[in-house]
Amino acid sequence: MSTVWNGARRRIHMQEVGPRDGLQMESVFVPTDDKIAFVDALSRTGLAKIEVTAFVSPKAIPALRDAEDVMRGIARVPGVVHTALVPNVRGAERAIDAGTDELNLVMSATETHNLANLRMTREQSFAGLAEVASIAVDAGVAVNISLSCAFGCPMEGDVADLVVLRWCERYVELGASGSTLCDTTGMAYPGQVAALARTVRNRWPGTQLTMHFHDTRGLGLPNILAAIDAGVDRFDASVGGLGGCPYAPGASGNVCTETVVHALELMGYDTGVDLAALLDVSRRVPALVGHDVASPIVK
Repeated sequence: MSTVWNGARRRIHMQEVGPRDGLQMESVFVPTDDKIAFVDALSRTGLAKIEVTAFVSPKAIPALRDAEDVMRGIARVPGVVHTALVPNVRGAERAIDAGTDELNLVMSATETHNLANLRMTREQSFAGLAEVASIAVDAGVAVNISLSCAFGCPMEGDVADLVVLRWCERYVELGASGSTLCDTTGMAYPGQVAALARTVRNRWPGTQLTMHFHDTRGLGLPNILAAIDAGVDRFDASVGGLGGCPYAPGASGNVCTETVVHALELMGYDTGVDLAALLDVSRRVPALVGHDVASPIVK
């Protein structure tokens, strides 16, 4: 596993999902000003991308009912992409109007999880998200597709690579500039990750590939290292390990951003992240959400 690329330390792009994927799971409403301060502090650490919020119905996710105010209120830091989850055309219009850099479209690789999570079949989700992609492309806003349960489903079990590849292909054809393969409940293992990563990279070399792992079975970091070995250089993570999946009881949060940054820096990779500044943000997360968080580096 080489940490050097063309004579320089190999760059790994860290993408923070705590403000959206993490806060949406919290029972308390984090005040808007606190959310803005949270994102601003993360933006100053050197992260490549931050998922700021979700432009969804306030009834669906009350914790993120202030999406427009947060997106408009954050400070824009050069080099940092501020993205948001968008489920439909109305959400896309709101996100674009608020100045979102990228729209993140989400559906599941499996029918059962998609029905539970989005209350639609996969074909219904695709039809709606195709409209969203068209609006984004016309507006000159980047599109990323996140495919949940790409490495296994808590309801259907194993997911065939061909299923994942088929959905990736359909979104690439719509003009998506990036795709994220999500290990929604922590079922992935290193050999599986490496094989699928190589296949996706070889098939769509011009499309950004991100991996999104959860640490339910303690394989989050090994999976990241396997993906790096297969050529992946973009990873979602959540400060303090915030997050989870409401339709997968027992699933833990996302891999912890500071844990990943710490490990990769020690291994000689360039994450571009100021670990001390990131740890300072992580130390403030318990006060933000009202409970302790799983950050072994902080502890």
